[in-house]
Amino acid sequence: MNDPLEKIAANIPVEPYTRFEPVTEGSLLLDSNEGARIPAETLGPLAPDGVSLREYPNVDELRDEIANRFNVDPACVVLTTGADDALDRVCRAFLGTGRELLVPVPTFAMLHRFAMMAGSDVVTVDWSAEFPTDSLISRINKRTGLVAIVSPNNPTGLTATADDLRRVAAAAGDTPVLLDHVYVDYADEDLTGLALSLGNVIVVRTFSKAWGMAGGRVGYALASPTVANIIRNTGNPYPVATISAAIALRLLKGDASYLHAHVSSVRREREDLGQRLKKWGSPALPSQGNFLYVNLPGRVKFVRDCLATLGVVTRYFPERPETDSALRISLPGAQPDFDRLVESLGKTLAPEAILFDLDGVIADVTGSYRECSIQTARSFDVAMDQRDFESAKLEADSNNDWVLTQRLMAQRGKDVPLDQIVKRYQELYMGTSDRPGLRDTERPLIDRAFLEKLAARYPLAIVTGRPREEARWFLERENLLDLFDELICMEDAPLKPDPTPVLQACRKLGITRAWMIGDSPDDMVAARAADVIPVGVLAPGTDADKSRAALEAAGAVTVLTQTKSLEDLLC
Repeated sequence: MNDPLEKIAANIPVEPYTRFEPVTEGSLLLDSNEGARIPAETLGPLAPDGVSLREYPNVDELRDEIANRFNVDPACVVLTTGADDALDRVCRAFLGTGRELLVPVPTFAMLHRFAMMAGSDVVTVDWSAEFPTDSLISRINKRTGLVAIVSPNNPTGLTATADDLRRVAAAAGDTPVLLDHVYVDYADEDLTGLALSLGNVIVVRTFSKAWGMAGGRVGYALASPTVANIIRNTGNPYPVATISAAIALRLLKGDASYLHAHVSSVRREREDLGQRLKKWGSPALPSQGNFLYVNLPGRVKFVRDCLATLGVVTRYFPERPETDSALRISLPGAQPDFDRLVESLGKTLAPEAILFDLDGVIADVTGSYRECSIQTARSFDVAMDQRDFESAKLEADSNNDWVLTQRLMAQRGKDVPLDQIVKRYQELYMGTSDRPGLRDTERPLIDRAFLEKLAARYPLAIVTGRPREEARWFLERENLLDLFDELICMEDAPLKPDPTPVLQACRKLGITRAWMIGDSPDDMVAARAADVIPVGVLAPGTDADKSRAALEAAGAVTVLTQTKSLEDLLC
């Protein structure tokens, strides 16, 4: 690697830091921990004199107001473009080749990136419960250029105590300690005053979180005058725009009741949702931020995608091994949004019932319904095979095999009345006095023990396009009928993709939160329209890649290779 540009590129993460794109219009964005909505009257006219935007910013008044709040010399305050800019400056000032960033993990992802950009290695210690004070101190050595503590921690919400900070600062000696305190407004304890008394601690705070100015990009660092001057000179000279500084100053000098109301709401939501998650079998870590961190090993992406399907966007961290099984959920601080979050999480983590399509999910119909369509077409001199039929089943509105057979025959130049197709199809399926029916080839795809285990936890229902007599025949023959509380069939409602049969099953079960397990795009469309979780499964004999793509395009939050894999998604 001799090219200087290649050396630079090696220290740049491949993927930029981005938020997860919402999948539906009007999604509730709970992935970036934004804070309160600032009252419109507080904002006022943004540039009242028309001159401030022409001139370079003068932020002395804001700096002085912050200094006054923390009873420090204004020389101790460094205004920055959000807290990110402050962290970047500190890393560039005190790290570099041959130096190490020492940090407990999980932690804010940008710290890893800033350290890499500075050319430093990152040394980590695990922080999964109590703050790892002893482990952190034991790793401090002559190569340590900076010790970083994010408290309340992002993404976990865990905190360091005053004693933790004192001990780490004392052990660090001349090595600076960074205290990322951007979520402190939501916490029980503010360590800023203590940190500034210790001499070697740099505090970073922001207006982006509880103050509701994430779009304004106003952060600041507090440190000794000497260290603050280093940070101030490690970056551009005008980091905060005039308008942003003016709004931040108004907030500091004005009525902060909106801030207190927001923080109180978040703390109530934090307690409420924490109790619900524990009840639902997915407890969160004890958080002091405006978010909760939930470990969901083996199903974190599924949960993230379920919530996105329901219009709630959360944060998933697959880029780091210490966070790749967890989800961070911001707390909205507003009752309607919180109600929406709770409802969506309940549907995802605590379904009240499981709904199953029958064919391709519980019953292998490769040799029955599928073969009936093929043989029916051939009896009218139309050539068709399994691949033709399976491709057609992946298209929209293909739930009625009689109609689908007629459609496929018409596409091949043969128009036959539906009643003739039904008569021939049923003869093949049910059999005659001298010929057994193809239905005798049907076999279960799951055993009774699996369904018994599910039925012990949830009401179960069948939502199928089969005629009732045929659905009952299969379930009775396989000794499965008694495990299902409801059986919604062709005679009961319009066929999927119409959501009516799914809604009817929920209504009869007396529930609102359900998962729908199906093998066709029509199943997924019906489930989404009914506001239940759509889970796809690959039916036997199908092209796995094509089926998976079709199911995902229709809205499946995940596609299982077999129905029994459902166990892995239920907590």
